[in-house]
Amino acid sequence: MKPFADRLDEAAVRSGSLVCVGLDPDTGRMAISDVAEFNRAIVDATSDLVCAYKPQLAFYEALGLDGLRALGETVQHIRDVAPGAVIVGDCKRGDIGSTAAAYARAMFDVWDFDTVTLHAYLGRDSVEPFLERADRGALIVCRTSNPGAVELQDLELTGGGLSGTLYEHTARLASEWNTRGNVGIVVGATYPGEMAALRALHPDMPFLVPGVGAQGGDVAAAARAGVNSDGRGIMISSSRGIIYASEDAGTFANAARQAAETLRDEINRALVGGATTAG
Repeated sequence: MKPFADRLDEAAVRSGSLVCVGLDPDTGRMAISDVAEFNRAIVDATSDLVCAYKPQLAFYEALGLDGLRALGETVQHIRDVAPGAVIVGDCKRGDIGSTAAAYARAMFDVWDFDTVTLHAYLGRDSVEPFLERADRGALIVCRTSNPGAVELQDLELTGGGLSGTLYEHTARLASEWNTRGNVGIVVGATYPGEMAALRALHPDMPFLVPGVGAQGGDVAAAARAGVNSDGRGIMISSSRGIIYASEDAGTFANAARQAAETLRDEINRALVGGATTAG
């Protein structure tokens, strides 16, 4: 299997898109009750419009064994109908030693995710089992969109020769760990200024960018701030704004397609002159 970063770049070129669809099944909002069927319809409707899909594991775990079975069926369906798309396991794992190794086996060998989100608060040994797989990716949570993020991420570092904020240091560590070219960071769309600064310091790392749509991030600003010199290297994720564009059983799939297409086009308009499309 090709290195993760290469496959992400190929997915963006092939689809002409930097959109990542978050597959977060909320049984209170889904247009139909069957999670796997709901996800299949979303994937079928959007497979030519996006570079990635991002199941958030909490939504599946909350449904027990039925939810986990639906997750497995969802991943397999993406492989079948959108084999070029990157699958992001949004699990935000982060533990030490044998536990981290078990998490890595689960995420990559059992669930077959191309890349996963990780917390690095426990240091390098908590993410090392994920870094060892050059064909898979590790997306380190760095600068997030939630209101409470500032309580830790904005802390100023002093002493030990360190400076700047904790999130800036997290990005530096991620860059140091990127010896196999398979490490990226998670940066919220609600902070385009910080994102631009991080991109300038880390020109080659992939960025996963949540926070557009329901969370209110500026799509155009995030796109311009986050892309690399090729006009790619970024996955802009929208979940609720796409999969719940309609909550009607007869229209939800088509509405999801329209929402994904609108987001793709909004991103590409912001990057006029970039290289997000093949040729």
